Amino acid sequence: MERDAAEVLKDALALPPEARGALIDSLIGSLDQGSDPGAEEAWREEIRRRVQQVDSGAVALIPWDEARRRLRSQAVR
Repeated sequence: MERDAAEVLKDALALPPEARGALIDSLIGSLDQGSDPGAEEAWREEIRRRVQQVDSGAVALIPWDEARRRLRSQAVR
């Protein structure tokens, strides 16, 4: 017996939050099968570069409250 996506979604939305989260994680994991082998190393290098910028003072950090205020002001435009 085949179920359509709308029925599966309806049942999934009836689950408790923890179960929905686990289901989401499983579904996303099923899509990550064909990831780029160099992507993980590229992300590591990007993180190293950004940490170095922060440590050297090349970039200035801002508090989360300020970042959130800026994002919200851009979203209402």
